[in-house]
Amino acid sequence: MSPESWKDQLSLVSADDYRIMGRNRIPNAVTKLSGLETDDGDGGNDPNGGAWVTKPKRIVVSNQLPLRAHRDISSNKWCFEFDNDSLYLQLKDGFPPETEVVYVGSLNADVLPSEQEDVSQYLLEKFQCVPTFLPSDLLSKYYHGFCKHYLWPIFHYLLPMTQAQGSLFDRSNWRAYTTVNKIFADKIFEVLNPDDDYVWIHDYHLMILPTFLRNRFHRIKLGIFLHSPFPSSEIYRTLPVRDEILKGFLNCDLVGFHTFDYARHFLSCCSRMLGLDYESKRGYIGLEYFGRTVSIKILPVGIHMGQIESIKASEETAEKVKGLRERFKGNIVMLGVDDLDMFKGISLKFWAMGQLLEQNEELRGKVVLVQITNPARSSGKDVQDVEKQINLIADEINSKFGRPGGYKPIVFVNGPVSTLDKVAYYAISECVVVNAVRDGMNLVPYKYTVTRQGSPALDAALGFGEDDVRKSVIIVSEFIGCSPSLSGAIRVNPWNIDAVTDAMSSAMTMSDKEKNLRHQKHHKYISSHNVAYWARSYDQDLQRACKDHFNKRFWGVGFGLFFKVVALDPNFRRLCAETIVPAYRRTSSRLILLDYDGTMMDQDTLDKRPSDDLISLLNRLCDDPNNLVFIVSGRGKDPLSKWFDSCPNLGISAEHGYFTRWNSNSPWETSELPADLSWKKIAKPVMNHYMEATDGSFIEEKESAMVWHHQEADHSFGSWQAKELLDHLESVLTNEPVVVKRGQHIVEVKPQGVSKGKVVEYLIATMRNTKGKRPDFLLCIGDDRSDEDMFDSIVKHQDVSSIGLAEVFACTVGQKPSKAKYYLDDTPSVIKMLEWLASASDGSKHEQQQKQSKFTFQQPMGQCRNESIDL
Repeated sequence: MSPESWKDQLSLVSADDYRIMGRNRIPNAVTKLSGLETDDGDGGNDPNGGAWVTKPKRIVVSNQLPLRAHRDISSNKWCFEFDNDSLYLQLKDGFPPETEVVYVGSLNADVLPSEQEDVSQYLLEKFQCVPTFLPSDLLSKYYHGFCKHYLWPIFHYLLPMTQAQGSLFDRSNWRAYTTVNKIFADKIFEVLNPDDDYVWIHDYHLMILPTFLRNRFHRIKLGIFLHSPFPSSEIYRTLPVRDEILKGFLNCDLVGFHTFDYARHFLSCCSRMLGLDYESKRGYIGLEYFGRTVSIKILPVGIHMGQIESIKASEETAEKVKGLRERFKGNIVMLGVDDLDMFKGISLKFWAMGQLLEQNEELRGKVVLVQITNPARSSGKDVQDVEKQINLIADEINSKFGRPGGYKPIVFVNGPVSTLDKVAYYAISECVVVNAVRDGMNLVPYKYTVTRQGSPALDAALGFGEDDVRKSVIIVSEFIGCSPSLSGAIRVNPWNIDAVTDAMSSAMTMSDKEKNLRHQKHHKYISSHNVAYWARSYDQDLQRACKDHFNKRFWGVGFGLFFKVVALDPNFRRLCAETIVPAYRRTSSRLILLDYDGTMMDQDTLDKRPSDDLISLLNRLCDDPNNLVFIVSGRGKDPLSKWFDSCPNLGISAEHGYFTRWNSNSPWETSELPADLSWKKIAKPVMNHYMEATDGSFIEEKESAMVWHHQEADHSFGSWQAKELLDHLESVLTNEPVVVKRGQHIVEVKPQGVSKGKVVEYLIATMRNTKGKRPDFLLCIGDDRSDEDMFDSIVKHQDVSSIGLAEVFACTVGQKPSKAKYYLDDTPSVIKMLEWLASASDGSKHEQQQKQSKFTFQQPMGQCRNESIDL
């Protein structure tokens, strides 16, 4: 008996029966279904015969709760109300009716420690909110230090080369980020029913939170949506904690992005840094991650139509519109609404405005750019520099093109500005300019378009008649998330001042008919893809991504932020000595099939020749007369026969079974398939072309097959070229008797009908015909896709009555989805297991020698007792 290692016992924990009871837990809503019974006794039944069925909650987790808080001066008590502008509150409209929604996040208020317990209880009861109170020093390091001044610039493509350009990586700020994410996890546990509830995390503030949640509850239903851009791999890989953050995303079931570009960058990072490839099936993109499929969702968020429509219908809004209309009477208004930060491109917009007036004298005194600036979300030198710069540019342009009557081409409206006031500005603006150099989404064009659709109150305030058409013009940067969905907008490169100037000029001169066509196109999309549509679509995909959770066994592997779960078939388990050794000892006709690369030889080893210890181990197994041991490999017969020349009783099946040799003294047998290899003349030039075009790749030419290897090439480029080569070869070899397959870092062309699965069938049939009996013990070990053919063959023929196998052990290397029933962790585990079997053979041989060295004699006087004397 070989005990498990202490490391495995610590890092591999099943979650099948892992449950905890959190304090202050919110009970799930229940529904009584009459006529149903539960199978857990009377505890789940109503006395009148009905059964209580729980309804899953939606737990929405964000950096800040969707609440406004202030302290009443007279009573000195806290007052709270929902923030109707908060996306996290608005998304509730997309959930099924009567769904219970719980919010977890921080309060934008400094609540004293002595008040926190009462405030928590009040918010839980009245608002279904769970606050995470963060000490001020921790909050400063977490939010201002790590999130806003380090992560946020990098995710917007700005690398901090010096301290003046942004915060450099600070380990203490990272520890604060980790601590806050852990605090959020503990708060979620207080309200979570892990078997039923769905957890939806939002944005870059909480990217490692999924790891803490998955560590505690392996089957948690978990999604995250990133509202910021995700940078390209060249930018992202500069993060010292890049793996920890990526693995946080991968501990979710669903990862959401606004655009395909952001998702593509994420997938590229997973490929380059973690070696993960993605697949698209029936419109869904998924990453296979240790037996789990991490789904990718691409859908831009929408706006809350009801909120805008309600504001448009307000008389207060109409009055403000009248005032603004009078203020800007005779002017064409262009509008900008931006946060005060370095990425919104406000200075570039101002320069374009100045150039527009410089080039078009007739527009001076007529065109006004109203710039609403929302307050900065953090403080720092970067914000001060941006504010100083835009004020200088605005003053310069206003002094140059302003007029004595009060005309200023650039009008600042400093925030905070209410949503109602913004709607009033939208209503009077002929064009909106969103000129950010990088932005995750930006909903200003959406809100502008819906406002310009009008309402009876707005139409009256604006003096619209029945014959007036709805019109709007959007100038949008191509570097923001809403750009792909606005197909009728004028897209610009914000860095190209000339292009932005031309776009402004085009907006001024565009015909009303053209403006109306663009407006109607945008309004149709925006009104149908609102925030409820976005939330509903995400929620449905999250349910789909989690539907198989209870059909698999989940095992926790690793420590800290490198924790992950491995999802396995319920019958998939580790191959241990207690299982295989007794079966080995009680059988007498054994067939052992071993893959070589990745199974007995580590893939990362440069010298692929077997060691002396491995040769000795194989000889011990082969010397057992009850064993037939075969190496089944995709390698050519020449290197295999050379490497294993000192194993006289070892069988070899080379090139996936095209060549077979029973021992070193027997000749090589060739597959019975036709030996037409003329297809090589077609395949070789194609492979040569890709080899020359892909640095680090090479071609391996076997007698029956050709293989293009790209393990030494750039990971992403090699994978890309492999996909192209696969398609190219399949196209040119359509009429040839070959199959083209993609494996681990390879693309292989081989004859049809040749596979490792055929080897299994051939060897079993030969043993039956030559020895008169089938094997009663079959061990088959492999690590890659070609070995799955062996496992598949075993599964299809495992009926004992058909092939007579009493003991079958199909075993893959590594915990991953497989048709095998067993797994071993790695190559050393395979060698260790073979040592167990070799020791069992040595023990049997020793017992047989002992029996042969005994003699039996008969007692005198005719007694019949036999005595065995050990010599």
